[in-house]
Amino acid sequence: MFLPIVAYGDPVLKQVAEDISSDHPNLKELLENMYETMYASHGVGLAAPQIGQSIRVFVIDCSPFEEEEPHLAGFKKTFINAEILEEEGEDWLFKEGCLSIPEVREEVSRAPKITIRYFDEDFVEHTDTYEGLAARVIQHEYDHIEGVLFTDYLSPLRKRMIKRRLEDIRDGKISPEYRMRFYNPKKRKR
Repeated sequence: MFLPIVAYGDPVLKQVAEDISSDHPNLKELLENMYETMYASHGVGLAAPQIGQSIRVFVIDCSPFEEEEPHLAGFKKTFINAEILEEEGEDWLFKEGCLSIPEVREEVSRAPKITIRYFDEDFVEHTDTYEGLAARVIQHEYDHIEGVLFTDYLSPLRKRMIKRRLEDIRDGKISPEYRMRFYNPKKRKR
């Protein structure tokens, strides 16, 4: 099932997400829905907070980057209760976007190599090292479960320059090509 993407401004995107257990209700269905939502939205990653669930789950598929990095062909992974153990190398800039912040792309500096411990969809524990674009996508999605958005890395000047665009997203004054859920604090107070 294609789920609506939570838009910038919703408090769930700024919360540190909670670990889940292997008996989390409907986990398999949740993961299937997350992949379907990610693909329908033309994303390469999706974290549970982006569909309104503050749990430590994210999915990625780096296949669209296989031209730049051929080893990413078929690179599709699920990360549950992830913890980045190490970031290595000299940070590099890359223009990032986010399904929760449509039509905004900004250069973000990230480490080129990470080591991460996580559980896969079968709750098998892994500790793996990733480099390049895979490491970047993982770091971006990992930030979501830590309550961090890529815009948090921008300079104060750059944030001021895109302030109006972010406000338009928050206020629902955009029309992305996929379903979104906009935060309306007035509605929630009723």
